[in-house]
This record gives sequence, structure tokens and C-alpha cells, in this order.
Amino acid sequence: MLSVLKNSWALFLGLLLLMIGNGLQGTLLGLRGAIEGFDASIMSLIMSAYFAGFLFGSRLTPIMIRRVGHVRVFAALASLISAAFILYAALPNPLIWGAMRLLVGMCFAGVYVVAESWLNESATNENRGQALSLYLIVQMVGVISAQGLLNLADAGGYTLFVIMSVLVSVSFAPILLSVSPAPVFSATKRMTLREVYNVSPLGMVGMFLLGSIVAAMFGMSAVYATEAGLTIAQTSLFVAMIYFGGMVLQFPIGWMSDRMDRRWLILGCTAAGALSVVVLLPFVDSFTVVCILGFVIGGVSNPLYALLIAYTNDFLEHEDMTAASGGLIFATGVGAIFGPLIIGVLMNAFGSSMFFIFIGGVLALIAAYAAYRMTQRAAPSADDTSSYAPVLPQATAVAVEFAQEYAIERAIDEEEAEDAAVAPASADAAP
Repeated sequence: MLSVLKNSWALFLGLLLLMIGNGLQGTLLGLRGAIEGFDASIMSLIMSAYFAGFLFGSRLTPIMIRRVGHVRVFAALASLISAAFILYAALPNPLIWGAMRLLVGMCFAGVYVVAESWLNESATNENRGQALSLYLIVQMVGVISAQGLLNLADAGGYTLFVIMSVLVSVSFAPILLSVSPAPVFSATKRMTLREVYNVSPLGMVGMFLLGSIVAAMFGMSAVYATEAGLTIAQTSLFVAMIYFGGMVLQFPIGWMSDRMDRRWLILGCTAAGALSVVVLLPFVDSFTVVCILGFVIGGVSNPLYALLIAYTNDFLEHEDMTAASGGLIFATGVGAIFGPLIIGVLMNAFGSSMFFIFIGGVLALIAAYAAYRMTQRAAPSADDTSSYAPVLPQATAVAVEFAQEYAIERAIDEEEAEDAAVAPASADAAP
């Protein structure tokens, strides 16, 4: 991993700055919205706009790249993000914020597509897994460290918005000055949503439901914190714990994923998250309990994304894995649009605790559906399962395809190793 960092440190530095800026954006808007008097339902509309923009941007970016190239797309979209971050503070109006969030979501999707394309191009078959793991760590560290910046200035002023804008602007330099020309962008053939559902109903339904959870955590955690009366320092720590849990549990869950029936792991993770909400919700007045809940729901939800992709891959041929990922990502994106909207309505009607109740309820739904699917067909043979590749819900289709390539390479290597082991045995058995 150190060799990967040595060869691509500038690219990872730029990605880290982008993640810090984006991680600060969601939390800061939640705090500033409360200062401006926006209630939870209004903030839910604003937060959902980001995910709608992200879904649209993921579809639009390949078209722009084919027309003007990676570098121009990256520079143009990153410039728009930087400008939008300043406009948040200058024009604190719900309609304008919603439009800016839509624009920022679209632009971040494009920026990530370009940056992840360069990362994929710089990786080799030998270090692809290390590059993917390092990218995941950079993403998590960026979002977690962004929460610490909240304590540097007043959320009601301009300073934090300027910091966000500067971070994104500065990220241009290491990325654009270090990368080689990106390869020609080629769209991957997609499977239809029905085809992906027929292959893995649990994968498709699970990703849709997971999208609402991820969007709730990313978009509404700071809104919950303000509604619950947490201080800025407490809010930053609470949000950080959500992502810290995802970073800590990503690799243990991935390790278990390659050694057991993945449906049992999906069921166990989601049931544990739902149960933690039931057990700890009566004590949510304690900030310590709030942080524990944040750690648990983040810890089980973030790895679930890669786990559901790996489970779906278990029923696919190698050549179909990348095609199926498009349908899974789309299902996640649609679910992400609705998550904040539903939480905003529930919080307005029944109070801030609905943040945890909603997430716990959706986790319970995934657990119940996983249990149901286990009665419908047998688990695939351990020899036929694909490898778990770490990837976060915030990643674009490029990163998921990057992960799919890694999973395919590992599966092919394992098949070749098995064939090599069988060949001598067959020769010895021959007369």
C-alpha cells in the first residue's frame, strides 16, 4: 500500500481535499439551516437535492467527457462546486440552497468519475486491491477530519464556507498536475433493472433500501443533531462516529464475507443495527449513547454496500458483473433521494428520535427480506462465490467498476490456482 501511495500521493491528496470539502458541506448546512430557521422538512428537501443531482450527474458526466475530455470536465465542475459553496452563505434561502445542492451533487458526481478514472488507470493488476483499500481509507479520513473543522469558526458566518470553497479549489492542483492523460471513456453495457432483480432480488431490494439509510446519515445527521439540541462540538463528533464506524468495521465484515454465506452476514449486520436502535433509543438523551448508535449504524451500513454487490456477483458470470453494477447503483441512488425526505417529515411530526427509528426500521426491513430470501434458494457453493471488494456508497460507477475488476481478477487467480493444484493430482492418478 505504501508503494501505491508513493506513486500516486498527489492524486490521493487531491481526493482527500475533495472529501474534506464535501464532508464539511453536509454537516455545515445542517447547522446553518437551524440558524436560518429552516425546519427538518425543509432541510430534508435541500439534502435530497444533492442525491438527485448526484444520480443525474453520474449519467451526464460520460457524455461531457466524450465531448471535451477529462481535464476540462474536472476543472469546470470543480469550479462550479467552489462557487456554490460561497453562495450558500451569501444567499441563505431554501430554494437557492436546494438549487445549489442539486448543482453540487451533479458536479461532485462528475468530479468523482474523473478522479476515479485516473485512479483506475494508475492501478495495475498487482496493486489494484491496495489502491482500492487506500481510496476507501482516504474517503473515510476526509469525511471524518472534515467534522473537526466545524469547531474552527461560527457556523453562522462566512469562514467555514470559504474554507470549503478553498479546499475544493486547492484540490485541483495536485490532481491536474500529477495525472497522466486519462484513457478514452467508454460506457459499460448495462443490465436492465429487471434483469438485475431476477439475478438477485436481495441485492436489488437491499441496495434500494440501503440508499435511503446512507442518504439519511450523510444528509440528515447534522439536522438530527440540531433538532436534538447538540452543540457544534457534539455534532461534529457524532457525525464523525458514523463514518469512523464504517471505516473500522469495513475490513472485518469484508473478511467474514469471503468465508460464510453472505446472506447470514447481511442478516446479522442489519439485525444488529436494528436491535441496537431498539435497545439504546430509550437512553438517547445521553450523548455517549448517541455516539455509540452513530458508530453502530455507520459500522453496519457502510460495508453493507460492498457486501450486497459481492452477494449479487455470486450469481453472475465474470463478464456480467460490471454490467449489473449499473442497476445496483441506480437503485441505491433512487433510494437515496427518498431517505432524507421521509426522515424530514417524520422528524417534523414526531421529533428528532425518528432519525434513529427510521434507520433502525429500514435495517430491520433488509434483515427480514434477507431471511425471506434464504427460504427461496440455496446459498451458492463457497467455490463459486466472488471476492469482497471494499467500496463505499459515496463512490460512483467508476469506483464500483474498479472494485468489480479487482473482484474478477481475484476470482480468476483463484480458479487458476485451483486448476494448477488439480493438474498434478490428475497426472499422479493416471496409469
